[in-house]
Amino acid sequence: MVKFFAGPVTGISLGLSYFETVLLTAAGMMTSVVVFSFIGRAASRWLSKRRVAKRQPMFSKKNRNIVKVWKRFGVSGIAFLTPLLLTPIFGTIVAALFGASRKRIILHMLWSAVMWSFAMTFLVFEFRQFAEGFF
Repeated sequence: MVKFFAGPVTGISLGLSYFETVLLTAAGMMTSVVVFSFIGRAASRWLSKRRVAKRQPMFSKKNRNIVKVWKRFGVSGIAFLTPLLLTPIFGTIVAALFGASRKRIILHMLWSAVMWSFAMTFLVFEFRQFAEGFF
C-alpha cells in the first residue's frame, strides 16, 4: 500500500500469476487511496503544522513541481504520477489538499492504479530472469 513498486516484486516472489499480481497491486494502492481520501484534509493540516514546527520552508522544489502539475493537469496529473513519483498516500493527500472531491480522487487513482499495475507487473515479469542471478 505504501510503495507501489513493491506489489509486483512481492507478487513474483510469492509465485502469483500475472493477473493476481496486477489485481493485488492495484487493490493495495486503492486501499490507501480510499483510507486517505477520507482523512486527506486532516492529514494535510497535520503535515502543515509539522512543517511549521520544524521551520521548514513552505515551498521546496518538489512542492513547486507538484503545484505545476496540478495547475496544468489537475487531479489526472497527480493520479498519473502517484505510483511513479509520489506514494499512494501522499498523492491522495495532495489531491485532497487542492480541493478535489473524494469521488474524483478515487476515480482517477483507480485508472492510474490499474494502468501502472499492468505496466509495472509486466516489466517485473519480463525482466525477472535478470534478478534471478542476484538472489
